[in-house]
Amino acid sequence: MAQSKTDTPILSRSLQNKSIVSRIVNQITDAIINGELKPGDKLPTETSLCATFEVGRNSIREAIKILEAYGVVYIKRPDGTFVNDRYSQKMLDPMLYGILLEKNSSDEIIQLRKVLDIGIMQQIMHTITPEQIAHIEGCLENLINAVSKKDKDIETVLNADIDFHMALTNASQNQLLLSMYTYVDRITIPSRKNAVKMVLAEDDTDDFIRLHTEMLTMISRKDFTGIEHTINDHYKFWKQVI
Repeated sequence: MAQSKTDTPILSRSLQNKSIVSRIVNQITDAIINGELKPGDKLPTETSLCATFEVGRNSIREAIKILEAYGVVYIKRPDGTFVNDRYSQKMLDPMLYGILLEKNSSDEIIQLRKVLDIGIMQQIMHTITPEQIAHIEGCLENLINAVSKKDKDIETVLNADIDFHMALTNASQNQLLLSMYTYVDRITIPSRKNAVKMVLAEDDTDDFIRLHTEMLTMISRKDFTGIEHTINDHYKFWKQVI
């Protein structure tokens, strides 16, 4: 009986009719996802990959460069190329660039951050410690001080706001979640800076602080039912500028 495609090792399958380099990248990535290649495994030699995929050395080398740039593999000369066995922030770079290149992506960015914020709140309510709550309270106090100064500085307020949200995310104790949130945070900083400008220009600092205080209060009370409403309310100023 002929071997079906699903039974054929991924690294032995035909590349068919796609861009050669992207097909090599996808096929090696699929092999890692499916467990044919495991973290720390050495990839077949360049010669072997050329023979298996029936392509030239330049295509293999270009594909390996892409995978290395993505943090999927690393090259250890003279030993060869290995599947990365450690998490690298470079792995999220393609997602970041993809979001940045999307036209009219404001709604999608809000939705993405909302999903992350709600998930983070749900997670930390299960595990948060008094020490973590105290740290978040300290970040909130710093934010209050930043918006209470006579000569308010936009950058100082923005950085205090970022620190507050990162303290929430750190409380999840989930490195992958933290990395994803950091990327989304980077994308939203320009629009959030405009939101801070608006808050300070219109003297809405009391409401601005209320929105942050409500998040901390909800966490302290472990009010799971109020998460989505609180997050939606928290985006009040941001939505006006984005």
